[in-house]
Amino acid sequence: MATSKRDSEHKVNSGGNRVVYSEFGTGTNSAALERSPASVPEIPPHQHNLKVQATRSGRKGKTVTVISGFQVKPETLELLVKQLKSQCGAGGTVKENTIEIQGDHRPKVMETLIKLGYKAKISGG
Repeated sequence: MATSKRDSEHKVNSGGNRVVYSEFGTGTNSAALERSPASVPEIPPHQHNLKVQATRSGRKGKTVTVISGFQVKPETLELLVKQLKSQCGAGGTVKENTIEIQGDHRPKVMETLIKLGYKAKISGG
């Protein structure tokens, strides 16, 4: 008996209604889906304690400026990374509530964050 992928998304053992296998997200009471990015409380910029550091670990020797400590919604981070990228003249991205800007731009990033009202300090050497 051949079953398609759709048929195998919910497999139930023959003894009852206990789920043996379920694709992620198909369950009705998944605890992982309860905590969504929309539930993150957005706090004002002056209440953040941001850490700005330059790092090379895990990036094949390329220096990246990492800004961490944000407690904002993903949309706000996207707007902020766009502003920082244009200010530094470099590429960048948002990864897991941190912002990464290509290159060592700690002074420019600090200056921009302070102008926007964030509390930030340089971490590391």
